[in-house]
Amino acid sequence: MSHWGPEPLADGRVRFHLWAPDRAAVALEIEGQPPLAMCPGTEGWFAVVVEAEPGTRYRFRLGEDLVVPDPASRAQSGGVHGWSLVADPAFAWRTNDWRGRPWEEMAILEVHAGTLGGFAGVRERLGAIAASGITAIELMPVNAFGGARNWGYDGVLPYAVAEPYGSPADLKALVDTAHGMGLSVLLDVVYNHFGPDGNYLHAYAAAFSHRDMDTPWGGAIAVDAEPVHRFFVDNALMWLRDYRIDGLRFDAVHAIADDDFLDRMAAEIRAALPGRHVHLVLENERNDADRLGTDRYDAQWNDDFHNVLHVLLTGETAGYYGNFADRPAEGLARCLKDGFIYQGQGSPGHDGRARGTPSAHLPSTAFVAFLQNHDQIGNRAMGERLIHLTDPDRLRAATALLLLCPQIPLLFMGEEEGSDSPFLFFTDFHDELADAVREGRRREFAKFDAFADEAIRARIPDPNAHSTFQASIPRPGPDAGMWRALYRELLALRQADLCPRLRGTMGISAEAIGDKAVKARWRMGDGTMLTIMLDLDACPASLPREEGTLLYRDGDRFAAWIST
Repeated sequence: MSHWGPEPLADGRVRFHLWAPDRAAVALEIEGQPPLAMCPGTEGWFAVVVEAEPGTRYRFRLGEDLVVPDPASRAQSGGVHGWSLVADPAFAWRTNDWRGRPWEEMAILEVHAGTLGGFAGVRERLGAIAASGITAIELMPVNAFGGARNWGYDGVLPYAVAEPYGSPADLKALVDTAHGMGLSVLLDVVYNHFGPDGNYLHAYAAAFSHRDMDTPWGGAIAVDAEPVHRFFVDNALMWLRDYRIDGLRFDAVHAIADDDFLDRMAAEIRAALPGRHVHLVLENERNDADRLGTDRYDAQWNDDFHNVLHVLLTGETAGYYGNFADRPAEGLARCLKDGFIYQGQGSPGHDGRARGTPSAHLPSTAFVAFLQNHDQIGNRAMGERLIHLTDPDRLRAATALLLLCPQIPLLFMGEEEGSDSPFLFFTDFHDELADAVREGRRREFAKFDAFADEAIRARIPDPNAHSTFQASIPRPGPDAGMWRALYRELLALRQADLCPRLRGTMGISAEAIGDKAVKARWRMGDGTMLTIMLDLDACPASLPREEGTLLYRDGDRFAAWIST
């Protein structure tokens, strides 16, 4: 077994590796030097040892007409088709005593580094983020992609930081600064597919994917092959070790469709990083509770929470929201008590097939709840936020539920200051690929009644236009002061009154008390009871008084009590 990426040696030289089982010969090219033949090893690996200082530009020659970057490059010069760089591992960390924060303390803000001015731009905002009461930022994918901008999920070099965002040292400085302010840093990683521009693996390692196993992005990645398994597990460990990232969110693991890989990866990460609070979170459309409630994964993104609240807040029932249109208050009650709404029953959006497994045995903190995220805004044709789709009173009440219920809350950048900026799907592709992405997106929305007319579809922003990216930069909304004050108040209450009690919290009961109203109760880890009532009806009824200490109330729409 060999090693992905450049490997610094004790004598100052570097060993370069490449897995190219479909090639008989591979050469290393270092800028300004003639190609150097790499030595073939076992199982398709090639390697060579040379002198190479940090900043050295290199690539691999696989034939007369094919030169490729290192698929495990740590940094690029000239984009994903350009030269790979030997990175400098040295960095003067100031927060060497940081061990992270417990999962129960997480209140997460999802951010897109590109729209915030790269790593330096995010770093400048950390003071305001920490002052709001948020305890962690979650960076959308930061690895290299084709072009100068991307919404995050078209990466092709998982080890390399995106050149437009900054250098490896810039990302380390961001993490170091965050830790100095008491903020954890999580990172979204994509191990289920590669983007369409700059992925050369198929040209020399066809075994990297299973061509006979379809996913929305083509053949399924062959994570059961040892070199491929190593590629992704070592990538996860790189972010956690070299960059001191505090946790990873694994994108769309249902498209990986290999639970053994997920379990092995989690076990390796846990064994490699003792003594730190490292958080591992899944996105899994299958609502698979088996990966949760163990020492493998801390939590899963709870799409059911978002989807049912979106129906209650907006009345929208098109697309996958149709799965939550029937008695949504009852669905929300089940979500608050048990975690998942779909726990094995048939889902209309999945052709009636069963979705999910029982989750009532899991603690509430095994679920990450959100009202908005990159997917649920960016996948809308016009990228609208909830602030455009419902009234402020109901949105305030739903925000109180998000921040004061025991599930781990996640916000999307700008939400905490009432931003009304859209977050659109944006890319920087060119020529035929740009045309295909633009027209494919418009065809995708043709099945919705609101976009049945071709003239209306033509108004969907072009993903490749620079103006689409510019529009997606979050700006404070007109009522930013009110929203900032609300989030500060609710997050302060959460940290003071809920977080110390959250470990082991379980749902006890929940019921619909109106068409758009629910009441839910949890037994907290210290034995106290948390009761929440929410009413999202256009004309809410007066909420009944509960015994105990009133934690927070927002008129007749929301109230929370703690009792012994």
